[in-house]
This record gives sequence, C-alpha cells and structure tokens, in this order.
Amino acid sequence: MTEFFPAFLNDLLYDPEVAALIGTEADMNAMLTFEVALGEAAAKNRFIPQDHAYELAEKAGTFSPDLLSLQTATLKDGVVIPDYVRQLRAHVGGDAAKSVHFGATSQDVIDTALALKLRDVFDLFEARLTGVAALLEGLIGTFGAAEMPGRTRMQSAIPITAGDRIRVWRACVTQALEALDSVRRENLILSLAGAAGTAEKYGEKIGAVRDDLAHALGLTVPDYVPHAARGRVADLGNWLSRVSGALGKIGQDVALMAQNELGEIALSGGGASSAMPHKQNPVRAEVLVSLARFNATQVAALHQSLIHEQERSGAAWTLEWLALPQILNATGTSLKHAASLLSGIKRLGKAG
Repeated sequence: MTEFFPAFLNDLLYDPEVAALIGTEADMNAMLTFEVALGEAAAKNRFIPQDHAYELAEKAGTFSPDLLSLQTATLKDGVVIPDYVRQLRAHVGGDAAKSVHFGATSQDVIDTALALKLRDVFDLFEARLTGVAALLEGLIGTFGAAEMPGRTRMQSAIPITAGDRIRVWRACVTQALEALDSVRRENLILSLAGAAGTAEKYGEKIGAVRDDLAHALGLTVPDYVPHAARGRVADLGNWLSRVSGALGKIGQDVALMAQNELGEIALSGGGASSAMPHKQNPVRAEVLVSLARFNATQVAALHQSLIHEQERSGAAWTLEWLALPQILNATGTSLKHAASLLSGIKRLGKAG
C-alpha cells in the first residue's frame, strides 16, 4: 500500500482504522458484494438464469483478484471495473460468466461500494463523536466552575467559567453528531442506472430490481439518477469538514490557553522542543487545527467535482477519488487526537 506520509508521521496524521474501512481490501469486498447481490436480484426478476446467480455466489467465495492486473488496467481504462469484471467472469467460468455484471456499469459498482464502505465509517465516527461529547461533559463536571477571563476578538472581555467555554465546544460536537443522520440518508444509497443513467437493460422492471438489490445490501433507492448528481458527496465533505472544524476550534482554544503567559490549562503529554527543553508544546491541539484547515481546503475539491458533465464524468469522478479518502482520514485522525487531548486535561482555569 502506498503511504500518504513518511512512516514517522503515521501516528500524527494517519488513521489506520479508517484506512482499513476504505482501502483496497474493503473495496474488493464491497464490489464483490455488489456483484453477487446484483446477480441474485437479476435472477429473481428473470433477467439471468437462477443457476447463473447460484454459480456466481458460490464462486465468489474463492475469488481473489489479481491486484497488479487491476492496477495496470486502471491506468489504461481510468477505472478498475472493466478488468475486475473480466477477472470475475473468468473465475466464474462457463455459461454463468456472461451473466456477471448484468445491466450495470462501472459507476454503479464503485458508487455502491463507496456507500457500503461509508456505512462502517459513519458507525466509527458516530462512536468517536459520542465519546468526545462524553469527555466534554465530564470536563464540565470536573472543571466547569473554574474561573477564567472571557476573550472576544482575542482581547480580554468579561469573566467566564471553564464550563462556559466547554459548553460551546460541546455544542459544536453535538450539532455535528445530530447532522449525521441526514448525511447517512443521503449517502447510503444504491446506484444501478447503467451506462447512461437509463437502466436500459432492465426496462420497466428496473424498480423491482433496484428494490431487491437495495434490500439485500441494506441501502435505499434514490429518487434520482445518482451518476452525475453529486450533491450528496459535497454534503458529505461539508459534514466531515464540520466535524474536523468543531475539533479544530477546540484545538485552537486549547493551544491559546496553553500559552505560558496565560497558563489557563494544564495538559499531560506535551511535546518537546529540540532547541528549547523548557517548552511543552500542545501538539495534539495544533494538529487538530491543521487537520481542520486541511479539510476546509479539500471541500473545495469536492465542490469542483459537482461539475459532472453530461450523463457521467471521468475527470470529476477521479477528483472525488483524490479528495474524499484524504478528508475521511483527516476526520478520523482528528477524532482520535481530540479524545486523547481532552483525556489529558489536568487543569482548566488559572493555576491556584
């Protein structure tokens, strides 16, 4: 697997749990799940013989695609599915091979596979956000009454308590958590629309096939053709940036509170300086700010990818492949660092 960063940055900027949920193995599993379920739905609605669907389901258990071949073919085709389907048909063999991938196009497979992967990512992020919210609630209980100066526009304003500030942090986190249900509904959808979005091979039965396939996959059927209508992906990027932005706000406040001349917070596990041994840098707080700003810039790429020309796009779709995994990684990493940072707060308010 190609590394995003030098290995020594992995713990700082990389989330292996997210990588496992969206990486190569997850992709292969999700695409195969789609193809098997598609075969079953097509057979149920009498588009392919039932024994072909049985053969595909049986052979799928031993299918292991040649990744080097997929990589080489993707350079030529711009998408992995043509070679993936070729390999799967060769593995299934016999007459059943011609029924593999019936009525689908590359985008149906990849977009539905993304939905299947996102389902697990959403569950992970929900659990982590819930954990961060609980940590904030605990800090309010422990340190909420501690006094500190409130600041507006970076200037001293009026006295507040630590609880006043933490409740703002908590609101940002819980509001993002509450918005997740909408993001789930928009993105956990089936794509089955064929080469030009018309599902021409299924004709009037497309509704039944979609319903059967979506039920098998635990997804919903959208009321639009999703190939070139990408608002859900932009909304997903917005939500991910909102999560990392909420955590970045916490990080920015903590970094300011940790300044020597303020001393309004005490943290465990501060970072060392190679030149000034007396320093204890608020590393995780700083990284939260960096990751939030990174995601904010990547959201612009997803908004550029809204411009999917005509019925399907290659360029805009590829732009999503570049931006979305990095946004997901940055969000997951932010959630991990936020939990660690909040768990390491030993004091809030001025030292007594």
